[in-house]
Amino acid sequence: MTAERKFADAETLTPVIREVFGTDRRITAVDRLLNGTKKGVYRVTLDDATSTIVYVWNTDEDYWDGLLPDGHDDPSNPFAHASGIEFFEGATRRLEAVGARSPRLLLADRSKNLYPADIAVAEDVRGGTLEALLERDPDTGRQTLAQLSDMLRRMHAYRAPAFGRVAWIDGGGAPPDTTCEQAYLERALVNIATAVPRDARAAEGEAMLEEKLRTLHAALEPRAELGVVHGELCAEHTLVGPDGEPVIIDIEGLMYSDIEVEHCWMRMRFGPHYEALRNPDLDPQRVKYYQYVMHLDLVGGPLRIAEGDFPNREWMLDVAEFHLQRALAYEA
Repeated sequence: MTAERKFADAETLTPVIREVFGTDRRITAVDRLLNGTKKGVYRVTLDDATSTIVYVWNTDEDYWDGLLPDGHDDPSNPFAHASGIEFFEGATRRLEAVGARSPRLLLADRSKNLYPADIAVAEDVRGGTLEALLERDPDTGRQTLAQLSDMLRRMHAYRAPAFGRVAWIDGGGAPPDTTCEQAYLERALVNIATAVPRDARAAEGEAMLEEKLRTLHAALEPRAELGVVHGELCAEHTLVGPDGEPVIIDIEGLMYSDIEVEHCWMRMRFGPHYEALRNPDLDPQRVKYYQYVMHLDLVGGPLRIAEGDFPNREWMLDVAEFHLQRALAYEA
């Protein structure tokens, strides 16, 4: 995107706030929360000192716009661009059904009458992130972490009807004609192909990267059981609710998937705190496979978004560099 991005402000959000809270309260501050790449996230403070979160989905808020591979806009594709109000609503409903906490949804509006984009209003969970709590008060943080472990067990124990994006499958969409592990193989091949023209080491090691991928995939035994998987869960994507309970955010990518996908990501992101979340019953071959797939994903994705106007481009390139090194050195 080359044109200047236009973001929400108090004037444009006033009709939205009035729809939810009535006409007797006014906006005193609008803060656009940083680090998101797919949607706008705003904390809106009102004149009674309460606050709420507003989500906005449009091209101005989406730093992936124009940078994604073919098929990214096909809702039946399990790896379609995980951005949109329909994904948000579907994930919210499924998480509530399995007993997992996410911010309470107050409004979801597609009409464009209140704001010129799809928009949602949700509870503002003000307890900070689990990451910050673990640093500030490790004992209390471990209590929240234990609750998160219980919540994940409920999510992962749910017997999913089919592989695919939760919102699509729950909405009656036909599941993809592929297995979970095969779909991730095809995604990984796209990520290798993304890296090859952008990095000489990936180009030189292309055959080796692909051979390792196929070797790891071939070692998997068929398995039908799938659970509810966040996919990018970390202490930064877990807020702390008013009673110390974990509240997970960035939920649009919620999938019916192999639960090993979740654990590979969490093992990277939770570091030493992952022990509290560990599941001893995981398939070790799947863990080995999905860990490699994840390294490739964290090469292809960051290299792609770094070609746009994402403000933290160097950080994305650092992520790609780190995971390319891991992928090249990975032992199949």
